[in-house]
Amino acid sequence: MARERIVTAASLPEDQPGTGASPALRPKSLNEYIGQRELVEKLRISIQAAQKRRESMEHVLLHGPPGLGKTTLAYLIAGELNGTVPKITSGPALARPTELVSMLTNMQQGEILFIDEIHRIPSAVEEYLYPAMEDFCIDVVFGAGTHAESVHMDIKPFTLIGATTRAGLLSGPMRSRFGIVHHLNFYDLPDLITIVTRSAQLLDLPSQPAALELVAMRSRGTPRVANRLLRRVRDFAVVRGEGKLTPAIATQALELEGIDNQGLDALDRRFMGVLARDYDGGPAGLEALAATMGEESDTLEDVIEPFLLQNGLIRRTPKGRQLTNAGYAHLKLKPPAQRPPSNAESESEKDRLF
Repeated sequence: MARERIVTAASLPEDQPGTGASPALRPKSLNEYIGQRELVEKLRISIQAAQKRRESMEHVLLHGPPGLGKTTLAYLIAGELNGTVPKITSGPALARPTELVSMLTNMQQGEILFIDEIHRIPSAVEEYLYPAMEDFCIDVVFGAGTHAESVHMDIKPFTLIGATTRAGLLSGPMRSRFGIVHHLNFYDLPDLITIVTRSAQLLDLPSQPAALELVAMRSRGTPRVANRLLRRVRDFAVVRGEGKLTPAIATQALELEGIDNQGLDALDRRFMGVLARDYDGGPAGLEALAATMGEESDTLEDVIEPFLLQNGLIRRTPKGRQLTNAGYAHLKLKPPAQRPPSNAESESEKDRLF
């Protein structure tokens, strides 16, 4: 059975609030939210404007890589607007229109409905959202054929917050109905250090600043990964470091987990190693790499490649994936000498251009 990757930005059971003995690390207000300053300021203005007008806030779409705080922002918006928690569901969970209609008809004035992975809502369900978002009403059809009857139902004004990691898969009609659209970026090192410092205090973990910086540096620009790594090194510190986190303890703990100084784990390095040794650095097709590694091609494309591309360790070319000089340096390998193109390759390139 495959082991869960620690550095994955996808949510794991250990990340859920209330699991284990760890306190919730999620901020309680927008003032406590760290990073994404421009986005937070825009949201604060929208919230205050809605409160002054005594209206529901415009619908919000948050998109970006997983683990950057989209769900957290939904909680904070609901708390700032009316002191409640949002009603939460996900695109795959809304398999039938009746499930969405049930949620919408039970919404109270000004409540927040948060739909995670909203791009995965079935099209038949999505169509019910259009009038609900625009006119706060839904038309429900009862019966079938000649006995079908449409019933118009008004619903109370609400705010929909949609979150997606793949905004490009949202349909045009759905995207156009969001008045506020924001992209979440990866976090820089100073913000990640602030996040792990705050989390260490909440976890009651005595820590040296240099140790927290080591954790932040290997968290792949993602707060969820940073907090997960911090919990792992805390366990190591309790057993091997008398409960105190020092740079030496942090380094040993991260090395034990197989996470190097750029945040790469064994699967990342294996991908790069296969590309370097089996395919001479590439280019190599995704399916060929997946077959060589014994992994699904979707796993390579969605889970492994984004971080390697972001850090310039690999590149995508029309012919396939290729290891960069930075990738070779990270593996401590020497890049192969550049091979002149054969006559067949030259003719093929000429045909492509002309």
